[in-house]
Amino acid sequence: MIAIYPGSFDPITLGHLDVMERGCQLFERMTVAVLRNPGKTAFFTVAERLEQIRQATQHLSNIEVDSFDGLTVNYAKLR
Repeated sequence: MIAIYPGSFDPITLGHLDVMERGCQLFERMTVAVLRNPGKTAFFTVAERLEQIRQATQHLSNIEVDSFDGLTVNYAKLR
């Protein structure tokens, strides 16, 4: 089974990381999907957030980090 964990992750927190670690134990693969929302003022750019998540999760072998626009349900359909 595959899981998608969507959010802004601006910034990533220990709570986010805990959910990711637990999800990786429960699912074959987990995609962390960073929302690109041009209507909000972000503290970090999407590229910075993607890199922060990749660095924080490098010990997890079944995680993928991606970004998306729009609704999560539409992103999930494309996956």
